[in-house]
Amino acid sequence: MNTPKDLRYSPTHEWSKLEGDTLTVGITDFAQDQLGDVVFVELPEVGREVAAGEAVAVVESVKTASDIYAPVAGTVTEVNSELETSPETINSEPYGGGWMFRLRVAGEDALSGLLSAEDYEALQEQG
Repeated sequence: MNTPKDLRYSPTHEWSKLEGDTLTVGITDFAQDQLGDVVFVELPEVGREVAAGEAVAVVESVKTASDIYAPVAGTVTEVNSELETSPETINSEPYGGGWMFRLRVAGEDALSGLLSAEDYEALQEQG
């Protein structure tokens, strides 16, 4: 599985990329592979305040539906509305065009509880 080294990860298989005070969130290559073909995405509303670990979105695949959790606390500033018409982008570009939402966060310290790429890969190996 592809696990970019410049991202941070949550144990629930979301990736996070911080740019300034904005955190971009999607699901990992491992997660999209486990889900199978994604057929529907429900995204959070812009302006919603979320807590770390709160379910904020849903991804449905041909196999199952899964909640997507906010990796940190923040305010939703943008959603990837292209996923509403092309949810399969999550399968083809999990770290690119398949991003799901952006949060305004309090700063880099907000990411301190997230996993490095190496730690996330070790978590996958443990099963």
